[in-house]
Amino acid sequence: MPYVSVPKDLTKVKVRVLFGLTKRQLICFALAAVVGVPSYLFTRSVIGNTTAVLLMIAIMLPFFFLALYERDGLSAEKVMRNFIRTRFLWPGKRVYRTENLYKYLEKEAKVIAIQDKTAAATSATKH
Repeated sequence: MPYVSVPKDLTKVKVRVLFGLTKRQLICFALAAVVGVPSYLFTRSVIGNTTAVLLMIAIMLPFFFLALYERDGLSAEKVMRNFIRTRFLWPGKRVYRTENLYKYLEKEAKVIAIQDKTAAATSATKH
């Protein structure tokens, strides 16, 4: 009887749509072709064939990166979003501060004592 291994975590199994590629990869490769091929066709007569090919490759590389890069189950844009959040948007160090209730009550008691003294002084001057 043939043996087939079944992964324990089925969320890691990716559905292959066409040519062994996922839907995400197909979309990114199609976008790369839509952007890259016309850039080559329009620039090869102006800047030469070799330079136009290099320019096309440079334009298409970000799409390939988005299609293929995955780290810890996260896609490239999620990894970049998390990196930007932790480096630039959120504070670097989170300082732990406690609220001391007794210190607050002590300040309030001082304020009340000062108010009582000023009230007593004003009432003493009126009499």
